[in-house]
Amino acid sequence: MPSLRDILHFYADSGVDEALQEQPVDRFAATAIAARRPPAAPAPSPSPEPGAARRGDTEATAPASRPSNRTDASRNEPRLSVPDEAQALRARELARQAATLAELRDLLAGFDGCNLKSTAKTLVFADGNPNAGVMFVGEAPGRDEDLEGLPFVGRSGRLLDRMLAAIGLTRDSAYIANVIPWRPPGNRTPTPLETEICRPFIERQIELANPKVLITLGGPSAKVLLHAQEGILKFRGKWRTHETAGGLAVPAMPTLHPAYLLRNPAHKRLAWRDFLEIKAKLRDLDAG
Repeated sequence: MPSLRDILHFYADSGVDEALQEQPVDRFAATAIAARRPPAAPAPSPSPEPGAARRGDTEATAPASRPSNRTDASRNEPRLSVPDEAQALRARELARQAATLAELRDLLAGFDGCNLKSTAKTLVFADGNPNAGVMFVGEAPGRDEDLEGLPFVGRSGRLLDRMLAAIGLTRDSAYIANVIPWRPPGNRTPTPLETEICRPFIERQIELANPKVLITLGGPSAKVLLHAQEGILKFRGKWRTHETAGGLAVPAMPTLHPAYLLRNPAHKRLAWRDFLEIKAKLRDLDAG
């Protein structure tokens, strides 16, 4: 059973950082009181104005228009639309145009084909050294990442820093990104279409960074980049290959996400095995 600390961390990670009311509200009592009230009598219909019947059935029976309470500022807010396959095609075309990581970031900043951009505060593109030999890719930013504009800066990020240090790496010797560059509202799971729209950008990001080794953190990124068909506990710890659109083949290791390890600390031993494999692979590649 989760402790109170776990529940508070869950709400904090979901974006709940303040109470709506200072005093608790008994919703059951309010419901019981409302149930005992007699139903309200329907309001009498107003008499039609003289001559209304002569205006035709449509106009005489049409409901009166209601005044709008929206302000000019609200009219200027971006309207959300349902993403479609055309946006995924557009994303692929834009991603191919980027010749550098800086150009790719600028293209992402101007891309409006994914609804997640409308609800996120910032674009979370990458952190670390793009010239490093190892690249880590998670699924999507959380609340802390959305506020700072950098991946893995919350509790899971601090654990990842310790995991990197355990094999002699830092953020200056690694490159870190996410499949989804915008935080989903309430840290919800990105939809398959949202993921498909963002996929070309992360694939191009990997291609431009051209790491010696790619590490996918968690099951979702392994499914997107390594086409995993089974759970991460079965899929992790074995070297795979990520093939880029340009024909590059990058050795890839799927491992457990730091956020999962915070909830299941007993599985840190599994991640430790994976990171030892990563260390050995980097050593062999540097020696070769």
